[in-house]
Amino acid sequence: MGNYIRTVSDRATVVASDHLWLEDSALQQLKNTSLLAGMRRVAGLPDLHPGRGYPVGAAFFSTGRLYPALCGGDIGCGVGLWATELATGKAGLDKLDKQLGNLDDPPGDTELARLSALDHALEHDLAALSRQLHAADLPPSSMASLGTIGLGNHFAELQAVDHVADSDAAAMLGLQPKRLHLAVHSGSRGLGQIVLRRHVDQFSHAGLIEGTPEAQAYLAQHAAALAYAHVNRRVIALRVLARLRTQGATLLDVDHNYVAPALVDGNAGWLHRKGANPSNQGMVLLPGSRDAWSYLVQPLHADGDPGLQSLAHGAGRKWMRSDCKDRLVRKATPAQLARTSFGGRVICADKALIYEEAPQAYKDVDTVLDSLEGAGLARAVARLRPVLTYKTRGECC
Repeated sequence: MGNYIRTVSDRATVVASDHLWLEDSALQQLKNTSLLAGMRRVAGLPDLHPGRGYPVGAAFFSTGRLYPALCGGDIGCGVGLWATELATGKAGLDKLDKQLGNLDDPPGDTELARLSALDHALEHDLAALSRQLHAADLPPSSMASLGTIGLGNHFAELQAVDHVADSDAAAMLGLQPKRLHLAVHSGSRGLGQIVLRRHVDQFSHAGLIEGTPEAQAYLAQHAAALAYAHVNRRVIALRVLARLRTQGATLLDVDHNYVAPALVDGNAGWLHRKGANPSNQGMVLLPGSRDAWSYLVQPLHADGDPGLQSLAHGAGRKWMRSDCKDRLVRKATPAQLARTSFGGRVICADKALIYEEAPQAYKDVDTVLDSLEGAGLARAVARLRPVLTYKTRGECC
């Protein structure tokens, strides 16, 4: 246990094996964040890496004050997983690629009508979301982006089950070992950025005292962005399922960027997750890069709660985006990066993004999982391999 927990300061720890490389700048950001007013504990996860002022792959617990900037602009960013009825290996990549088409533009009225016929609650939930945005004084125009993935590290990916370590747990969740599964990683799109920008323009990074009108107003907008993110992933999944002419069952849909009330060490306060899966909401998906395994993970209770009720949310970046093309352009073309070592395919016509999101830019997801298991925080239930990853059909504007 001891060699999987690193002490950064009296308030900051990191879940990481002695062999896992972590950037000094990420550790410094973690330590700096632990010194914010009201901050009680911070925990870095094995996918910890530097962010814009605050580290990604971490959880932060404060009392009396909450910090919107810790969640960032992609409120509600998370991963959903759906089981499809598509038999693994039956449909070729060319056919799947053609059927999938272009998901960059939001669905029009005709497509939304088709999706509503597949999901009878969708029309009602879209109307409820629109009302929630209005009540939180957020622009109704944000609804126009629903059903789009976005750029960065977001994706929709067909995955095949490669190995099941716990058949009972997998069956209880609804995993289908002989069927393809759909993972969707996206969030609140531009809406979360609007919420963050409004807050930072008015309060900078000072945080908000709980119970004040300002904190209540932010939390109402935050809740709307969370609801938006869940509907967004659902619409993306419905679009993919409809185009592939298959049904789908939701297995999980978990946020990893948000703030919520929590009880930690007997104290009531606010738990901020910045690129961190919750460990108290059931199984989560630990995605690798587009050329690496993803793992279905069961959270476990560990003495002392070193992960601060949280788990890693993925492999974690190893390189800055601005460095990726220079490091790789002489080693691989965009066409080569669009093919994986598993025989899969990556749909990404943005030549800058395909370098930024290259597998080499990420840490090894197996080392991240090893640290979680070594610290007693989680165990792998199943391993999935990427088959077809959708990023974008277009060039970056």
